Amino acid sequence: MPIPEDVTGDEIDKDVRQELQSLPKGLAEDVAKNLVMVAKLIDEDPEQAYEYSKIALRLASRVAAVREAAGFAAYANQKYSEALAEFRAARRMTGNVELWPVMADCERGLGRPEKALDMAGAPEVAKLDKAGQVEMRLVAAGARRDMDQLDAAIVTLQGPELASNSVQPWTARLRYAYADALLAAGRKDEAREWFAKAVESDRDASTDASDRLAEMDGVEFVDAFEDESDEAPAAAAGPKAPAGDDDEPWVEDDEDVEEFYDEDDEEFEPGNDKG
Repeated sequence: MPIPEDVTGDEIDKDVRQELQSLPKGLAEDVAKNLVMVAKLIDEDPEQAYEYSKIALRLASRVAAVREAAGFAAYANQKYSEALAEFRAARRMTGNVELWPVMADCERGLGRPEKALDMAGAPEVAKLDKAGQVEMRLVAAGARRDMDQLDAAIVTLQGPELASNSVQPWTARLRYAYADALLAAGRKDEAREWFAKAVESDRDASTDASDRLAEMDGVEFVDAFEDESDEAPAAAAGPKAPAGDDDEPWVEDDEDVEEFYDEDDEEFEPGNDKG
């Protein structure tokens, strides 16, 4: 497949470049260029990214970074079995646990939410950094929803990371998932509040929280070309989430769900010791 002339291969991370040093120079350059193309295209054209990843894999299947890139390209194309195999191979090569949440999500994609929950309760989760633990929480909540356990999904997403005032790269996605779970459970007022909080924290438009909020508020956007005099009302921003503690590692456990959720308990309010 053609590679643009302005792609040199030097654009890859230094850690990946170091991995490629085990290859002959010319081969390393070719692999690097294909990995750059995977990274450039995986969001806008995942099918093309997948094709470049297959080339890199054919050239250097014993390089962990190549297996990982192939895994993400397959994952972006919903080829979950293939993605899981590549992630497992990369993990065997490196021994790190960073891929654990996406591996669990592949299990969900393969229709095995119970397996994803097993992984959410594994010792590997405690070894993840905060971002990885939040990602694992999102996957576990998705698995609960796959199993029609809406209340358990809501409880799974509750925690200090959700309640914290601090905005992290994952904050918008966590709040969005929580709002969406609340809405699915019929708790519309709470869902609206959390969609608003997701909008507040979504600095790079990683979610469609503003659209969901506008939809709930009955806002209709007018095409500027049809009537330039009309302006679409801006979606209202909700109050900031209360602060909370936020350094304890999290592992999904059925006992956690039972502890947090009971049909006779008071409704969860962010900021409580339980959250």
